[in-house]
Amino acid sequence: MLMGEYHHNIDEKKRLVMPSKFRSELGEQFILTRGLDKCLFVYSMDDWNKLVEKLKTLPFTHKDARNFTRFLLSGATVCELDQAGRVSITSPLIEYAGLTKECVIIGANDRLEIWSEDSWNKFMEDNIDNLSDIAENLFTSGDYNAL
Repeated sequence: MLMGEYHHNIDEKKRLVMPSKFRSELGEQFILTRGLDKCLFVYSMDDWNKLVEKLKTLPFTHKDARNFTRFLLSGATVCELDQAGRVSITSPLIEYAGLTKECVIIGANDRLEIWSEDSWNKFMEDNIDNLSDIAENLFTSGDYNAL
């Protein structure tokens, strides 16, 4: 499970240090792509392949399925870390996520998310007061011991 919050700067060559805690879990190669909420998603190859298999089950006749598949796969790139533990991020992904200098890398269970610090702070500010309600809505399936 990927978890935690780390703050690193992206350099002028569009490289971002991956926290050492996550490097072995990502493996030698991993996938970087557009994520939801204007952040980037980072998947290990195993978790990426599981996601792609799920995408293959979506009916291509449904517009939402086509659009989501296009969105996710068109930005996807296979990445490797350099000797210093940095990943190079393509210009379209940097632009999509609004990455400038300060970035926040969070573990989100089966993936990492890379946020601009401003976007992450806004996300937290917008959601912090609603987390009790969100948790209640997610875990009202009768399993009150879920959390």
